[in-house]
Amino acid sequence: MEYLVRMRVDLPSDLDPDFVATLLEQEREYSHHWQRTGKWTGLWRIVGEWANYSVFDVEDNDELHQILSGLPLFPYLEISVTPLAAHPSWLGDSEPEARG
Repeated sequence: MEYLVRMRVDLPSDLDPDFVATLLEQEREYSHHWQRTGKWTGLWRIVGEWANYSVFDVEDNDELHQILSGLPLFPYLEISVTPLAAHPSWLGDSEPEARG
């Protein structure tokens, strides 16, 4: 199943800068792991915000929740999830039924 996920970071201004630096490095390593596995298939920055749109291709809601809740930044994220379904008019690189 594919999901479009919007994540917006909201770090408290009083967090220790060294803690933030460590947290951001852990976040980068964690996201790279899931990208390498093929579960995190897209990542785009939202211009003008500390936010992103990501696409995940996972087995189900539970797997997505497990991945998202494992994000080191999870306590500081505002997350919205949109399940995606293939569109019959899509002329992309695969047939709609093959996409999910």
